[in-house]
Amino acid sequence: MISVLLVDDQQLLRMGFRMILDAEDDMTVVGEAGDGRTGVTMAARLHPDIVLMDVRMPGMDGISATEAIIAADPRARVLILTTFDVDEYVYAGLRAGASGFLLKDAPTDELIAAIRTVAGGESVLAPSTTTRLISRLVTLLPHGDPAAERPRPADTVLAGLTEREREVFLLVAAARSNREIAGELHLSEGTVKIHVGRILSKLNLRDRVQAVVLAYESGLVVPDRP
Repeated sequence: MISVLLVDDQQLLRMGFRMILDAEDDMTVVGEAGDGRTGVTMAARLHPDIVLMDVRMPGMDGISATEAIIAADPRARVLILTTFDVDEYVYAGLRAGASGFLLKDAPTDELIAAIRTVAGGESVLAPSTTTRLISRLVTLLPHGDPAAERPRPADTVLAGLTEREREVFLLVAAARSNREIAGELHLSEGTVKIHVGRILSKLNLRDRVQAVVLAYESGLVVPDRP
């Protein structure tokens, strides 16, 4: 059974999500929080499999809450809820350790599939939405701010990877699934999975979402270009 914690300041939205998730045989909502600080406290107490996290909330927002939850438990899995009106917040959420994002108006089947995917240890990376989002967000990085974290250059990122791992990494950055990567590189899905695991370990990345973020930050993938 996949346990889900809902963190959103809109009670009607929480109610809607609860009705959808509780209708699934393999999901249960274990708690609801109306702000980030309460969400952090409940996540520490309930240890849900998935935290469905809104971005804009009173007090502690969803980004700070995500960072606090991941800092307390690196195994925690957070899905950010967003609209394209708050792209910059979503990017910060991904960097804070979120496992992906969902649009608030996503179809029910997409919401369910995303939760199951993340609960299974994967990340939510939809080529039609995620890569477009991150390519837009990376232009918002405060490169001129001396206090900002300096992105790793492409050469540094690729230095410790084999030629095959570099090929796989770039396809991961393009939000390709293991099946799609396997087909493109003529490998088995099992082999691709091994390569992805080694890449994440070598680059000290938590999941595929962070791999996409790193690829954009380092310049390996350039916004608005193939």
